[in-house]
Amino acid sequence: MGDELESCPFCGGREDRTPPETLRIGDPWQVRVVPNLYPALERQEVVVHTPEHLRSIAELPDEQLDLVAEAWRRRAAAARSEDFAYVHAFVNEGREAGSSLPHTHSQLAWFRTVPPAPATERNLSQLLDGEVVRERGGLVLLCPRVSRLPYELLIAPADPEADAFESALLGPALRLLAEAIRRLQALAPEVPLNAWVHDVPWWHVELLPRLTVLAGIELGAGVYINSLAPEEAAARLRAVL
Repeated sequence: MGDELESCPFCGGREDRTPPETLRIGDPWQVRVVPNLYPALERQEVVVHTPEHLRSIAELPDEQLDLVAEAWRRRAAAARSEDFAYVHAFVNEGREAGSSLPHTHSQLAWFRTVPPAPATERNLSQLLDGEVVRERGGLVLLCPRVSRLPYELLIAPADPEADAFESALLGPALRLLAEAIRRLQALAPEVPLNAWVHDVPWWHVELLPRLTVLAGIELGAGVYINSLAPEEAAARLRAVL
């Protein structure tokens, strides 16, 4: 942990180790947004969730999660003002899930056109026909009935709602995401995971724990072999915390 802390460019006081920020919330800062040093796209940004060296979004208090949602909201508005069609907000935690730095952060990828996954979104009415883990403040946390991997989770407004980045439920959705990850961590400590927002007509957050390896059937045929029934996954998640 000592070496990790010493080398972390995201901690407070090390602002000179990142590119110049595109957004700062708070003085002293509570959330910073900076360009990604190694972008895969025309525009890609990193949202540093806190000046403290925390490893998971699940460790953030609710007030800090609201600031992260505000940063997402402001940068999505900036992207739209520059005629980008879609902002993909996502969280990678753990090296197996593609994270290169352990300090909690998310990324915003700006797309000129809507990318394939949200453009061909699965039927949300079918996804919401899953096993409910928790209902909170107009949001539902559930295990989709057709889950790709063990403990896959979905967070969505209980009623259809468009435009995630303008929604009053975005902050509460991040709060529920943090709770969902804490539940997962109670069952599988230090679980690698990916989470993202799909900003579609019924926006939602998808959470995919990386507890199994995708192999030839999943990658080649697009058929996912899930060894844990969503009913059992939801029951285990409900039982913790």
